Amino acid sequence: METKGGFYITQIKQLQDRIFERLLMENGIEISGGQGRILFILWKNDHLTISEISRATSLAKNTVSIVVDGMVNKNILERHTNPENRRQTIVSLTDYARSLQEKYEAVSQEMSSLFYQGFSEKEQKEFEAYLARILDTLTLAEKA
Repeated sequence: METKGGFYITQIKQLQDRIFERLLMENGIEISGGQGRILFILWKNDHLTISEISRATSLAKNTVSIVVDGMVNKNILERHTNPENRRQTIVSLTDYARSLQEKYEAVSQEMSSLFYQGFSEKEQKEFEAYLARILDTLTLAEKA
């Protein structure tokens, strides 16, 4: 049996990213999807290390470092040395980043509505449960 799940997930992800970035731009938020993922994590729990952000976003550490560098240059994030471990860098939100949260969350809600348009609440929960199972399986396979 031919399966197309991975193909559909890839296509959905690419379309979702383009639409989400367009919605952000239309709302005056000039950040990329990768930057948004990092902000989303920091809005929940500010002052994290690159490793913690990497785990929370499923982005590679070197990718997180590169994206964070760009965000520091745009005054979205700040980097500070951890006083308890000088080898560790802590990434924190700037006031500007905090000011984006409400607008970003509104755009995110608009994207969710579009994403699940035509789905019943039951279908949405079932769909997310299946995706969570796939994610768990792939996460275990990566560690093997």
